[in-house]
Amino acid sequence: MKLFDVYPLFDINIVKGKGCHVWDDKGTEYLDLYGGHAVISIGHCQPHYVEMLTRQLSMLGFYSNSVVNRLQQQLAERLGPACGYDDYQLFLINSGAEANENALKLASFTNGRTRILAAQKAFHGRTSLAVEATDNPKIIAPINANRHVTYLPMNDLDAWAAELEKGDVCAVILECIQGVGGIRMATAPFAQGLQELCQKHGTLLICDEIQCGYGRSGKFFAHQWLGIRPDIITCAKGIGNGFPMGAVLIAPHLKPVYGQLGTTFGGNHLACMAALAVLDVMEQQQLVENARIVGEHLMDRLKELQQECRHIVDVRGRGLMIGVELDMPYKEVRTRLLMEEHCFTGCSGTNVLRLLPPLCLTIEEADLFIEKLKRCLMQ
Repeated sequence: MKLFDVYPLFDINIVKGKGCHVWDDKGTEYLDLYGGHAVISIGHCQPHYVEMLTRQLSMLGFYSNSVVNRLQQQLAERLGPACGYDDYQLFLINSGAEANENALKLASFTNGRTRILAAQKAFHGRTSLAVEATDNPKIIAPINANRHVTYLPMNDLDAWAAELEKGDVCAVILECIQGVGGIRMATAPFAQGLQELCQKHGTLLICDEIQCGYGRSGKFFAHQWLGIRPDIITCAKGIGNGFPMGAVLIAPHLKPVYGQLGTTFGGNHLACMAALAVLDVMEQQQLVENARIVGEHLMDRLKELQQECRHIVDVRGRGLMIGVELDMPYKEVRTRLLMEEHCFTGCSGTNVLRLLPPLCLTIEEADLFIEKLKRCLMQ
């Protein structure tokens, strides 16, 4: 059997990691400014995380959601105060796409509607409704193209108001910092106006915090920079530091119904232990604050480099979610960073380098990246 060939791969076999660094099977060390698509939140192979998962696996790896799982309850009790939503409810699944799928389903159960508003350049996942809400026709199969979704320009409140005033919108789903869309950011006036319109028209506001949340922006959730409080918040990626997990945070006015939502693997014992370990380390090492401080330093250094280097058109983002827009396709620069400077970065569109390092990135590691990027751009 062969692998289904859907991923263009770099010819690098990563076999070990520690903190913000990974090593390949030849012993070459790489600085990781991408964290495996923003998944690595507390660092590769963080010792407390490894110890807690090892201990849990030696006792019980999995049992079904038909019995009490105290780890789920512990996670809810810890996550509420940590993120500022201790009055919300928690539903656990396995991935970001599942989180958005369940959020949209829950919204439709609540108001009986079927229409969704999403931002242009949005990415919300690859499953049925999640991919339909993703503004990329190349990955929407004909069976998913069911005309539920209208895409609108980010920050154009009048355009969203015109659609919401039709009175048939089930949900608005929004990344307050777009990841795949190129680190495009919602403004506070737009987000606040959108929330007011949703409340007025009986539409649920869903904030997709799968990539921009869990401390990455320098607050626990990116929407907390904007002064809004959504009806539903979706999480994944950094919640388990690499262990597959997703979560839906649900406002208290939305009431659960037996059998309405469900999952086989969601909230399993290992996943919950991973998420508890992540919260431990985030709190002990103050990683949300570290993301803000180191992110601001990295942004400042990038803007200084922009003054020296004509190839940098724009630098944008918050915390450790940063986009570096170039005046040329990113491919050559990203490849040189990887092959010559041994540094992983991500990308968006055709011209944007996307930086999503572990939240434990240090000032020294940020400065090291600047040196590597400068060599790639200035030669």
